[in-house]
Amino acid sequence: MNQTATILDHLSSGKTITPIDALNEFGCFRLAARIGELRQMGHDIKTTIIHDGGSSFAQYSLQLQPEFQLTA
Repeated sequence: MNQTATILDHLSSGKTITPIDALNEFGCFRLAARIGELRQMGHDIKTTIIHDGGSSFAQYSLQLQPEFQLTA
């Protein structure tokens, strides 16, 4: 499985991901590029900027579509 698919699988499980998570868990140095690819594929990915002391970084999450139930 390539990095983009692995990251999508991670996000699809309801988890978030940051650049350091991507590096530590998947060996991905270019998370923003992988997120860009997922967005081009049509996935709705939310970016939240986290401010931690004097540094800031992005945290990404997949906006899951609510499941619709048909009622008769």
